[in-house]
Amino acid sequence: MLKVGDKLPEFESVNQDGETVKSTDFSGNKLIIFFYPRANTPGCTAEACDLNDHISILKKEGYQLLGVSADPVKAQKKFHEKFGFQYPLIADEKKEILEKFGVWQLKKFMGKEFMGIVRTTFIFDENGTCIRVIDKVKTKEAASQILEN
Repeated sequence: MLKVGDKLPEFESVNQDGETVKSTDFSGNKLIIFFYPRANTPGCTAEACDLNDHISILKKEGYQLLGVSADPVKAQKKFHEKFGFQYPLIADEKKEILEKFGVWQLKKFMGKEFMGIVRTTFIFDENGTCIRVIDKVKTKEAASQILEN
């Protein structure tokens, strides 16, 4: 998994509208990337809505925000429109970004093992250096976790 001090990996994918989004689009900006397991599920909805509710504070702090999951564009669009998110959601169906960040991992649930997304938030400074990794995300307090130092 990406750690503090690592550089923002280069990536390119599409957002909920099918528009290309590249890591270079965020050059010179502070960036928050949050990875969530699945659109429109209770935990992911709580996290994404909490971040959206606090987007003005995050922007005031100079951050841009990006959500990423392996959901297809259609599911991301539905999720985006349903809750009116003010930030893009990336559809990483090929799991290329997930793997670059190290969040596509073996998980265990009810005695079964499977590959899945580990809910994680990465914070990058203006130079594209990771300054913080939140690996124990509290879905209903995601924004306050980011804002606390």
